[in-house]
Amino acid sequence: MMSLNGKYSIGILLTFVLLAFSMLYSIPLINYFFHFKTITADLFFYNRLSIWFVLILIVVYNLSFENRSFFVWADKKYSLGFYFAAVFALYLICVVGGTVLNGIIMLITHEKISDKLVQLSSIFKNNYFLIIFTCLTAGVTEELLMRAYIQPRIEKIYNSPSLGIIVSSLLFGILHSTYGTIGQVVVPFFIGIVFSLFYKKYSNIKILIICHFMFDFISVMLMNTIDLKQLSAF
Repeated sequence: MMSLNGKYSIGILLTFVLLAFSMLYSIPLINYFFHFKTITADLFFYNRLSIWFVLILIVVYNLSFENRSFFVWADKKYSLGFYFAAVFALYLICVVGGTVLNGIIMLITHEKISDKLVQLSSIFKNNYFLIIFTCLTAGVTEELLMRAYIQPRIEKIYNSPSLGIIVSSLLFGILHSTYGTIGQVVVPFFIGIVFSLFYKKYSNIKILIICHFMFDFISVMLMNTIDLKQLSAF
């Protein structure tokens, strides 16, 4: 009979493989059936929908094989004031840290804005349903899978909080490599570290979901006001 740590290991591997498959191959797979000639709002919506399907599969695996609560760490309750302060502080750290890291990377590598981001900016233009759905998908699914599911299980397997933080953040960064730039790996890795440290100390996934949603929502809304095609030419 497989040990609980063995089941956790399979769950972690399954989560990463399914997420990688969804991000790398869901668009070509959807195109095979629907024959989209280019990336469209509908195509990207189906792509985001596939990530929810991954979350459902992992929840089913958890209930069927791990036979334990999805949340290894029980969610702690905090005051409304703490929620506001935590979300604001996390957002500020991520924005400032991400901006500095992006600036350093661009200075060293002369890296341009991700072509994928430029492409996505056109389909997000004034499509508020897609913007909200995309940001909600990232906030809910990525935090539940990367922080609530993967991080504490890695810590349990290796009896190492540091390894749980680092490995879950590294996987988080790697999954964003589909955007095709160094910055789109390093900055998510940094944000993953910040979020993982917070989750380890305060054990509240709802705050991270709210902050992740807010970070992505504000970023995408800013994309709506800036012509990335012109910026990418520099």
